Amino acid sequence: MKKINIVLLFLAVIVVVNCTDKFDPEISAPAADIGNINDTVYIEQKPYWSGFNNPQDMIIGKDGFIYVCDTDNDRVVMMDVAGHVLGFTKPIKHPIAIEQDHRKDLFVCAKFDTLIDNSNITYSAVYQIEMYPANHIISEANIFRLLPKTSFDYSRPDREYKAVTVFHDNSIYVARTGSVNSGTSDPDNSIRVFRRDGYKDGDRLAFIEPIGSGLVSANNISSLTSFNSRSYDMVISLVGKNSFKVQWLNYIDSGIEAGKYYSGLGVSSDMMTIGKFGNPEDVCIDNSNNVYIADAEKDSVYKFNSFGDELQSFGGSDLFNKPHAVAHFDRTLYVLDTGNDRIIRFILSTEID
Repeated sequence: MKKINIVLLFLAVIVVVNCTDKFDPEISAPAADIGNINDTVYIEQKPYWSGFNNPQDMIIGKDGFIYVCDTDNDRVVMMDVAGHVLGFTKPIKHPIAIEQDHRKDLFVCAKFDTLIDNSNITYSAVYQIEMYPANHIISEANIFRLLPKTSFDYSRPDREYKAVTVFHDNSIYVARTGSVNSGTSDPDNSIRVFRRDGYKDGDRLAFIEPIGSGLVSANNISSLTSFNSRSYDMVISLVGKNSFKVQWLNYIDSGIEAGKYYSGLGVSSDMMTIGKFGNPEDVCIDNSNNVYIADAEKDSVYKFNSFGDELQSFGGSDLFNKPHAVAHFDRTLYVLDTGNDRIIRFILSTEID
């Protein structure tokens, strides 16, 4: 029976891919002067994929599909890598961050409204979208709110959940921001841990400075990105006041320092150059551990190797307008060009025959 269901699901996906339309391509802008650091450059592909409204995040999931937080349309869009739209979630207010675990469920940072004492209050929230029970049909997937969940959570509508990532064991990290960060054992600027040995669900990740302007800081995290490996290492981006706005953090799993994170790159590396980034909104990592960074302030995308050396950087206001997300799959780079409500694809010049 399971084999039959799998075959039917595969056939259904083929039918959907062949019967759905692509997002309407918009008229392409003149090509920007795309720079490079070495002998290779990224070549822009057309048509652009448009039809979004202020999209804030995008991933290529562990199932190989593209998921876009279509923020001002209050939904998540599911696409294939050819640009076909496969469906939309049930309404989710203002989704801004998304990740997928190894069971193929989606986790989304968004908002919701509720009535308290005859007053309408908006809260930041984290949702789980159950894809497996819905046979991977996103429009039929149930949506459950995971956060906020305690009475104290509901007393703090100013707190916001800004980023989420998943590790090899389906542990989940959620980045939270807020204004109360001193004189408390539970600062708003923090990373919360779910389903990991040694932590209760929602515990604060220890030894991360809430308002630090240096290394290992949670000062207004904008993204969390794990590696495709059996580790808890991650790359974080920050848009708060910090000298190092993108940080590669290595996890210590044994010894007296076990449970702590430390900087995986020296301050002399290109990625750690003070003032290098303006508002880095997202990071992705390819299978070679190259790091790609979307900077919304500088309208640029940066690529670094695992030593923090800058490889390629390109963009500018002629090409991007506040890019908020970047994803890499099968030698193609996808950039969420938020200010222009579109996705732009690039391939390396070395991939062109």
